[in-house]
Amino acid sequence: MAIEQQRLYTVEEFEMIAETPQNRDRLLELVNGEIIEKVPTQEHGLYAGNIFGPLWNYAQAHGGRVVMEVRYRSPKDRHNTRIPDVSYTVGDEELVTKGSVPQMPALAVEIKSPDDALKKMREKARYYVENGTQLVWLVIPERRIVEVYTPDDEQILDENDALDGLNVLPGFNLPIREVFKDTGKQHL
Repeated sequence: MAIEQQRLYTVEEFEMIAETPQNRDRLLELVNGEIIEKVPTQEHGLYAGNIFGPLWNYAQAHGGRVVMEVRYRSPKDRHNTRIPDVSYTVGDEELVTKGSVPQMPALAVEIKSPDDALKKMREKARYYVENGTQLVWLVIPERRIVEVYTPDDEQILDENDALDGLNVLPGFNLPIREVFKDTGKQHL
C-alpha cells in the first residue's frame, strides 16, 4: 500500500518520517523514493515463521543473525530502504538499534501476499542481489514454489525440491513442502 505523498524521498528523509510517533509501529519501506506500507496476512506470517524457525536453529548452531521485518539499505542508494520478510546476516557487524541496517543482508526472503504483483516482487529480488545480497528466496504461495536468486543464477523450485543455503548458509537444507506446511489444519 503506497502512502499518499507529494514527492520522492531520500533515505534520510524517510528515516525521519518512519520514526515519527504515528509511523513508528508501521512497516514502511522506501522503494525508489516512494513510501510503501507492508501489510502482511496470517498466511504470510505462517510461511515466514516456517522459514524463520529453521534459519534460527541454523544461526544458533553456526552463527549469524536471523530476523523478521527489519529494514536494510545499501549505502550507495539514497532512494531505497527495504524490509525483507525474513533475513539473515553474518552477524559480525554491530547490532543496529535505530533506523535501517546500513548494508544488505546475506539472505533475503520475500513472501508474496495476494495483492503483491509478481513482477514487482521479482524486481525486488533482483534489487537485493544487485546491491549485495548473496541469496534471495521469493516464496509464491499460490503456486507453491520458491524462486531462488543469486548473483549468478535464478531458478524455480517446487515442493519436490529443497532450499539450499549455498555458500551463504553452508549445510542448510529446508524441504519446500515444509515452507508451505500449515500446522493449524486438522488432519483426519
